[in-house]
Amino acid sequence: MKVLNVKVLIAILIIGILSACGSQPADAPASQPTVRVVPAISSPLGTETPVNLPAPTDSAIAPTEIVQSQPTEAPTTDPASQTATVSFANDILPILQSRCVNCHGGNRTEEGLVLKTYADLMAGSDNGPVLTAGDTENSFMVELVASQEMPKKGPKLTPPQIQLIIDWVTQGALDN
Repeated sequence: MKVLNVKVLIAILIIGILSACGSQPADAPASQPTVRVVPAISSPLGTETPVNLPAPTDSAIAPTEIVQSQPTEAPTTDPASQTATVSFANDILPILQSRCVNCHGGNRTEEGLVLKTYADLMAGSDNGPVLTAGDTENSFMVELVASQEMPKKGPKLTPPQIQLIIDWVTQGALDN
């Protein structure tokens, strides 16, 4: 009877230890690197190779490898680091047509700003230029779309659309 109690106690202890090993604290600070468990066997291309392993028991645990991920760096806005050139005709004009032309180029032209063509955009508004090629800091249009002040009516620009406009201005606001 005493041997049975010791075996039950050991089994409960092992189960408790194994369940504690698989959990992570919920209040871990965001600055700590995350830990994930991946199979120890992988191909040179980084894809996992299926392996038939025996089911884990008290004496056999499947092999694992602990990989710590490093925090990622914020994307840079350095024009030299950008690889894809943003096209006015293919990337920017469709955004302007879908989100801006209703108030700036259709039957109405608020603030005298027309956004139907590259030449219209570069002509600016009644208040002067709306963007400075290569300078997002001094481009009023970038400020208004990034802050979600424009468009006033209809759906706002998505983060990828805003990023395209920023990248286009940073790359020199070319008519391409």
